[in-house]
Amino acid sequence: MKSSIYEISRDVFLDTVNAEDYIQLDRVSTIYQSLKYSINKPLKMILLYGKPGTGKSMFLTKLHKDLSSTQKIHLYKTPILDESEFFKTLAQDLFGIKYSGELNFTQFMKVVENQELDNGIIPLILLDEAQLYSTPLIEKIRLLSDTRKVKFVIALHKTDKEDIIAKEHFQTRIWESIQLENSSSSELKIYIQKKLLKANCFDSANMFSRKSVNLIHKLTNGNYRDTNKLIYTLFDIYVHYMQNNPSKINGDTISKKIIEMSAIHTGLISA
Repeated sequence: MKSSIYEISRDVFLDTVNAEDYIQLDRVSTIYQSLKYSINKPLKMILLYGKPGTGKSMFLTKLHKDLSSTQKIHLYKTPILDESEFFKTLAQDLFGIKYSGELNFTQFMKVVENQELDNGIIPLILLDEAQLYSTPLIEKIRLLSDTRKVKFVIALHKTDKEDIIAKEHFQTRIWESIQLENSSSSELKIYIQKKLLKANCFDSANMFSRKSVNLIHKLTNGNYRDTNKLIYTLFDIYVHYMQNNPSKINGDTISKKIIEMSAIHTGLISA
């Protein structure tokens, strides 16, 4: 019976992006509400950036879910790197126009300029992993935003690619720049426990003391993705012990040894 509880707890931390898995933390929720508010402002582009694992994809997924009933919105989780395919996808999603052949930027701009907005509402395109787009395509996205016929939310990792975004011709168009950061230790404790409580894993949630969370935070630096990987591995180890050598584990508190074993297994520390 205990093994199945650990299995359920483990699967809570699968590395997936689902709007239903969004965990409300005060600071994160404030940032998310700021993002939603920015959508309604007369902005051409919105930049969402941060290190990998800080929740950018989750933000875009939740935004898509929350707004899809009130406006035209499309989420591109995987970058479309071929320019013709990118513009053909936009034409289909924004205007319901299908192209079988090539569609270049000049042709697509003519299509955009001839379109009328439905009820004056600008459609929204959410671009995840935008650091993978080429510089020329990013520049064309900027020009598209100038038409005010489509608005972009661009999410990218905090890397040198930001230099493109930071150039003067972008700064005049990205009127909102939102940065996501890793969690604090206290936020991480709430995050872990809320995820488990949502799955009715009450006993597992109570196993995380301030001391154990501080260690997890030290190992992951408060990064949500790394935390998910570590805790998934941690409960997987508990499942193994419960099935093979249950006397080796204490079900009341999280073992420091197992936290460290999980960190080694996930590559957060070296053996």
